[in-house]
Amino acid sequence: MSGAYYFKRYMAWLAIGLFIAGCATSPEQPPKIERISAEELDRIMLQALPNLSLDEIVKLSQDKVPAEQIIQKIKDSQSQYALSPSQLIELSKKGVDQKVLDYIYSAHEQAVRDSFAEEINKREQNKAKEQEKLKREYQLRAPYYDPYWGYPRSPYWGYPRPFYGPGMYYRF
Repeated sequence: MSGAYYFKRYMAWLAIGLFIAGCATSPEQPPKIERISAEELDRIMLQALPNLSLDEIVKLSQDKVPAEQIIQKIKDSQSQYALSPSQLIELSKKGVDQKVLDYIYSAHEQAVRDSFAEEINKREQNKAKEQEKLKREYQLRAPYYDPYWGYPRSPYWGYPRPFYGPGMYYRF
């Protein structure tokens, strides 16, 4: 038998082994993505709290109050506005300064991002607690016991220990 014969035979066995190993592996599963329902999204979304009304902002702008002071009043009143683009354009037409409109929009976007980040952190903490709970349950469960074979026993189980010679204590 020549070396080519053994090489072909080796390659055939290698191909069969790789084929079987490829069939035996499980396909990779895509990660599970938790979706948010519409009701939960409404609960999470930040609700607008206008303590300083839009009409008051328009009146302050028409009274020629500087944009920085209007922005400071909005900050002090902790007002939140969820305005559509058409409402922003209408406020601009009524004379509200562009800096004020930019602040209103950016403050709302930042509040939405913060609320989502808070929700994500809360979910991650709950998931970490759940994983810790599962880990504790796994550690506290009873060890595996095969009911047919039972626990392994010493050959001297139930009998006195044999004497193998002098140990750490004296026998009389």
